[in-house]
Amino acid sequence: MCVIKIENLVRDYGGGNGVFDVSFHVNKGEAFGFLGPNGAGKTTTIRHLMGFLKTQSGKCTIEGLDCWKEREMIQARLGYIPGEISFFEDMTGTEFLKFIAEYRKIDAQNRKEELLERFELNPKSRIKKMSKGMKQKLGIVAAFMHDPDILILDEPTSGLDPLMQSRFIRLIAEEKEHGKTVLMSSHMFEEVERTCDRIGIIQKGRMITVESAAALHERHTRSYTVALENETDAKAFAADFDGIQNGTNVTVTTKQSLEEIFMNYYGGSKND
Repeated sequence: MCVIKIENLVRDYGGGNGVFDVSFHVNKGEAFGFLGPNGAGKTTTIRHLMGFLKTQSGKCTIEGLDCWKEREMIQARLGYIPGEISFFEDMTGTEFLKFIAEYRKIDAQNRKEELLERFELNPKSRIKKMSKGMKQKLGIVAAFMHDPDILILDEPTSGLDPLMQSRFIRLIAEEKEHGKTVLMSSHMFEEVERTCDRIGIIQKGRMITVESAAALHERHTRSYTVALENETDAKAFAADFDGIQNGTNVTVTTKQSLEEIFMNYYGGSKND
């Protein structure tokens, strides 16, 4: 079942900036990784899904609801982490989470406490005194504490240390096990590799590939055959490089990491 659907989305800011004829979907229970450098169009696409921007042409729907016309209904049932989180800086973290719970008309106390403990966040200090990492943790708790079925996450681990990134990856894996639907944009290749079923790569506002993580890796797998002088050398070479020996020949298979695949698409540069 398709939960998130984008069809031929266009938002042209001029000068080659924006998104152009973007189409992809995310199925129920699937985690979809949305990759691209800064300025490629990830956040613009996500803002259309959240109903913050009206399409110039094309269509965005979530569970069949129009993302612009029915945005209030959609936003009430989502968990959302924006790329740049805005807080009420004079509030404490505790006050902010209470405000979010009251806004959503939910009782999320148990889930909230579990998330605060998981991410080792004491929310009692004022937000303006929090570090970038603490603010990011607060945003994660706010997005997940009402146990939403759909999660839209724009650079969700920005500012987190490696331990907290690992805990976030585990959280996404648990959400998938519970049938949640996840759209996640990220620069963290490891978290996308470890969590996402399919991956879309966007370049200069246009989708350049959408396919399963497995298919993407398979397409970027290469095999090489090396001829050695004798079978003894071939056996040693095969052992060192996990190759397959056939007489004096050894076949070695290499699989590129997601980061290497990404850089291939971008010509070896960040293309920002």
